[in-house]
Amino acid sequence: MEKEARLYEKLENGKVRCLICPRKCVIPEGGTGFCGTKRNKGGKLFTLVYGEVSSIGVDPIEKKPLFHFWPGSFAFSIATVGCNFKCPWCQNWEISQAKPGDIYTNYVPPERIVALAKRYECRSIAYTYNEPAIWHDYVLDVAKLARKEGIFNVWVTNGYMSEEALDELLPYMDAANVDLKAMKEDFYTNYCKGVLGDVLNTIKILHEKGVHVELTNLIIPTLNDQKEDIEKLCKWILEELGPDVPLHISRFFPHYKFTHVPPTPLETLEMAYDTARGMGLHYVYTGNIPGHRGEHTYCPSCGEVVIKRWGFDIVDWKIKDRKCPRCRHEIPIRGEYEKRERGWWPFII
Repeated sequence: MEKEARLYEKLENGKVRCLICPRKCVIPEGGTGFCGTKRNKGGKLFTLVYGEVSSIGVDPIEKKPLFHFWPGSFAFSIATVGCNFKCPWCQNWEISQAKPGDIYTNYVPPERIVALAKRYECRSIAYTYNEPAIWHDYVLDVAKLARKEGIFNVWVTNGYMSEEALDELLPYMDAANVDLKAMKEDFYTNYCKGVLGDVLNTIKILHEKGVHVELTNLIIPTLNDQKEDIEKLCKWILEELGPDVPLHISRFFPHYKFTHVPPTPLETLEMAYDTARGMGLHYVYTGNIPGHRGEHTYCPSCGEVVIKRWGFDIVDWKIKDRKCPRCRHEIPIRGEYEKRERGWWPFII
């Protein structure tokens, strides 16, 4: 569905400037922006993906991954098509690198998304799988309705959002997992076609405004897998956010245009995990390695395993009153633990 966009400005000669992400594309009459989901029609900017859902599902909140936000709960997950990055290893490239019309989407009005989240007893709605900034207008409409119904809003994002977009979203944002890909400008420039500083700015704003933030760093062999890469990333987190912000260190597997790169060796993940913990981050997790010790939550004071996980499932919960049962150190968890006792359901949209 096409709908006039909220955030843009009109320029001379019928051009418009999109204000959704830091790229701020200047788009001529009849043209589209970098992401391919916004078009200038008659000197007005239209989103081409309003309500166009490509993917929908009920996920464990741990899959986002969010380990410290309403653990054990379900997130009603939705996506459209498109992205404002061009990462050649994207695991969801079929939708993130697609343009409107390339693949089948189904129009679902905002009210229906909220109703479905309630029907499937989801604590939150997650805007995920592709970059949620792409359908800012729709996400904002869904988020407003969700807030009225007591449903949380979760962003799984590359962090490439403008401050103008953030100003609109912040009143409705409860949690975000931001993919902090590397602490190298040339990494973002060459592979993502974005700017690292803009991503760091988004993360700091989210944290300062009280949004629950967790970070993910996908470790890709030869690109960001050296010890100094991890040290630089952890140093920034410690200085700008503090030691309690969870960091998910994720294992790379070949996808899209990076099928020539092998999976991240387990030894590299171990090095990154130990480096991050050694530098003082309190909550470091490993992703894409079910059964690894890095899936668990440890008390940063006494070392007790306070949450034991296997993949996306919590298999043991020891926290009492949000504190370690051994030393009573407070563990920063947003919300209550909800033990999952349900399976998966077929969808009726």
